[in-house]
Amino acid sequence: MYENLLANVPTDLWIGGKWRKSSDGARFDVIDPATERKIASVASATVEDAKAAIGAAAAAFEGWAGRKPRERAEILRRSYELIMRDAERFAKLITLENGKALVDSRSEVAYAAEFFRWYAEEAVRNIGEISRAPASGARILAHHKPAGIAVLVTPWNFPAAMATRKIGPALAAGCPVVLKPASDTPLTMLALMPALEEAGVPAGVVNVVPSRRAGPVVSAMLHDPRVRVVSFTGSTAVGRKLLHEAADNIIKAVDGTGRQRALHRVRGCRHRCCHRRRHDRQDA
Repeated sequence: MYENLLANVPTDLWIGGKWRKSSDGARFDVIDPATERKIASVASATVEDAKAAIGAAAAAFEGWAGRKPRERAEILRRSYELIMRDAERFAKLITLENGKALVDSRSEVAYAAEFFRWYAEEAVRNIGEISRAPASGARILAHHKPAGIAVLVTPWNFPAAMATRKIGPALAAGCPVVLKPASDTPLTMLALMPALEEAGVPAGVVNVVPSRRAGPVVSAMLHDPRVRVVSFTGSTAVGRKLLHEAADNIIKAVDGTGRQRALHRVRGCRHRCCHRRRHDRQDA
């Protein structure tokens, strides 16, 4: 069933639109939970690699944020279509590295792809407000701006859906991302990168840095002043630690610990990936 499935799955880091080894050459094994056999060896990102990924995202930020909302929407829509085109391959890959039944993996692929279709439609609805201050009568203009680079940390149990539900709103808002997938299940996101490239996602807008050194790698990114958003799904203990580190640079945190409902996090993510800028001025 899985013969040749891994033949075209990348196993290096995806940084700045290119595949690259980790800076120290380290790798880690990915295990099939059903057989406990090694199925792949993946590059393990270092702190230096994480900084390189942030640099690539920073270089891509201005160009991506400057794209017309419709252009970003069309790229997200095309990403949805390409995932559905290769849905069976992605489903088998999820089953292989995650261990869930194939029927469940197929459902996850459709679920994951839908986030790109949803946010393709939301990308063009970045609507501001015009109002008047009640006391002074000053005119208040509110509009949304991309916040900046978003660091995304995802769990093992939904290797496709937990990532696309974070990537989709960030890209719709104009934010580039650096994704650190769970080290147990990194292959699905690595396999997705060629599809996003084919869809037209520019180099550096999405970067993937799997690592068995998650603590120092994520910490280094959260202490980079260019990072403005962090989105995490996982345990309360790890979420508490990330929130503490995010506070050092006053980074917007989209918390996904076990105490919060996923739907609330996804629905709010579009707004958290944007600054809301207000400009007050007296009427002439």
